[in-house]
Order: sequence, then structure tokens, then C-alpha cells
Amino acid sequence: MQSNEIQKILKKYKYVFDALENYDKTRELPFQKKRIDISLSIKTINKLKELKEKTNKSISRIIEEKVCP
Repeated sequence: MQSNEIQKILKKYKYVFDALENYDKTRELPFQKKRIDISLSIKTINKLKELKEKTNKSISRIIEEKVCP
């Protein structure tokens, strides 16, 4: 492969190479999920449950969409 072809590939798929580089450092991929424990008020939990029923989405998906739109 010629150098300019390699540069095209690196530019086109930069996000993939960045993810792999980060994986080499952390052993975590950006699309992996990690379980955490948090404390929420009963009011917040009930609101999340209502949203879950209305949207047919999981609570974690609802939170992810609000935090990282």
C-alpha cells in the first residue's frame, strides 16, 4: 500500500483507531457498559419508571440519552 492510501484510511476511520488506541491503554471500549450504584429520590425513580412505560426504553437508556444527547 502506498503512503497516501494509508493516510486516507487513517483519516476516514480515525474514530476506530482512536478507540483501539484507548482500548490498548484502558482495556475498555467506548461502547461497553459498566454497572454503577447511585442513589435517587423516590420521586425521580417513579418519574423514570413512568418514562420507561411511555417510551418502552430501559431506564439506563433514558438516562444515557439525557446525559449524552
